[in-house]
Amino acid sequence: MKTIGKLAKELDLGLETIRFYEREGLIKQPQKPQNGYRVYDDSITKQLQFICKAKALGFTLKEVASLMSMDGDCAKVESLGLQKLSLIQSKIADLQRLEVVIKEMTNSCRNNNDQSHCPIIDSLK
Repeated sequence: MKTIGKLAKELDLGLETIRFYEREGLIKQPQKPQNGYRVYDDSITKQLQFICKAKALGFTLKEVASLMSMDGDCAKVESLGLQKLSLIQSKIADLQRLEVVIKEMTNSCRNNNDQSHCPIIDSLK
């Protein structure tokens, strides 16, 4: 059982991040005793760790909420994972195309003998 401050420190999260997750319904805010601080149990700690790990893998908060609501339904989790994988693969392909273009542009600068203009700037106009 921990206060929000101790929980935030343990998980290296900001207090406002935890409060935001409460407002968004990702975790439940504990009841506040009449004369004291809210106390967070181990289940909240585990939920926050889950959220942090899922975000580190690139899942959005909406996707994290979906994952949390799937209660171990492996087929649904797999489907969401495959959707995320497809998106990542598409982004990688876009970045690889961008890499080729940037390499070509910088090579054109390296080979430019006319100092009155820059091929990269010219191509962006």
